[in-house]
Amino acid sequence: MDLYEYQAKHLFDSHGVPVTAGEVCATPDAAHEAARKIGSAVVVKAQVKTGGRGKAGGVKLAATPDEAQARAQDILGLDIKGHVVRRVLVTEATDIAEEYYVSFLLDRANRAFLAMASVEGGVDIEEVAATRPEALALVRIDAIDGVDETLAASIVDRAGFPSHIREQVISVLVDLWQVLVKEDATLVEVNPLVLSADGRVLALDGKVTLDDNANYRHASHADLVDKDGTDPIELRAKEFDLNYVKLDGEVGIIGNGAGLVMSTLDVVAYAGEEFGGVRPANFLDIGGGASAEVMSNGLDIVLNDPDVRAVFVNVFGGITSCDAVANGIVQAVGALAERGTPVTKPIVCRIDGNNAVEGRRILNEFDHPLVEMVETMDDAARRVAQLAGGAA
Repeated sequence: MDLYEYQAKHLFDSHGVPVTAGEVCATPDAAHEAARKIGSAVVVKAQVKTGGRGKAGGVKLAATPDEAQARAQDILGLDIKGHVVRRVLVTEATDIAEEYYVSFLLDRANRAFLAMASVEGGVDIEEVAATRPEALALVRIDAIDGVDETLAASIVDRAGFPSHIREQVISVLVDLWQVLVKEDATLVEVNPLVLSADGRVLALDGKVTLDDNANYRHASHADLVDKDGTDPIELRAKEFDLNYVKLDGEVGIIGNGAGLVMSTLDVVAYAGEEFGGVRPANFLDIGGGASAEVMSNGLDIVLNDPDVRAVFVNVFGGITSCDAVANGIVQAVGALAERGTPVTKPIVCRIDGNNAVEGRRILNEFDHPLVEMVETMDDAARRVAQLAGGAA
């Protein structure tokens, strides 16, 4: 989960990383009040999960509360690379002497973490890496050893930070590492890390990506979910603890196992070319040991997506028993009917493997006019694409 700047800086502050005072606001009036409390010049910054805010007019200086209100009025509702600004961060303005860059990130390829640091901050770090690679220090970090003051000092020295701020940057790096470890993040980044005119080193901006797999360890992370910017179907799927991702298509996909679901997306997209470019509408993995209840919840989610015209249930029974899958389908169809929202979209099922004979028997006896079974994955993909394309 990517965080907004204000959320990232809140985590930074809670772990001792120095940041500027500020307040997130959803209205121009709130921005006025925030600037009044700060009592000095402020910067009004669009809160969107994309770069290039400044160039798009999403970062503006304001000398007074009235100006802060006007700048917030300008920024709120602005579309920045497809992201509509719903909140702004009003933060105290800083007289910047120098700009730097520091980050820690998960290096999956090398099964370690990576520190990146440069005295050339405030610009895209990709640009620095491409045009002046010698200006970017890259230091591998062992996940067990982590970052102490000794390693932080090595990073600072390799990046060439000035000696008069060396100890401050070392302290920032140690605290940033604590953010990454204690919050189960895969990325913590400060760009720019600045030296202010009065000699302080501050995190002027912040980017954090949290590992969703560790959410069970952090109840407070639920408060960081961007409900306004998240598809409501995905939010509902999270309530059922389902591994669901919304896509731009017409065929609802349910499978057990990420590999099988990914393959299903491919075969449906390929088959859909024959029927007007029909595509998958979602990724939904109900897991290897899914129960009838999980199957029912998954079908409920997919069928209630208004973009879905037909559903493909593709299950290979291993840990998941095919009779449980079949019972889940029957259960879901019945539950929807009881709620007054009966199934009106065709469901194509391909079930094979553990207890497949019993699963097929259950669906045959259910004999619902919108539920049909197809023997092979390719044939089922073609059939569901045909139904979604209106060529049935």
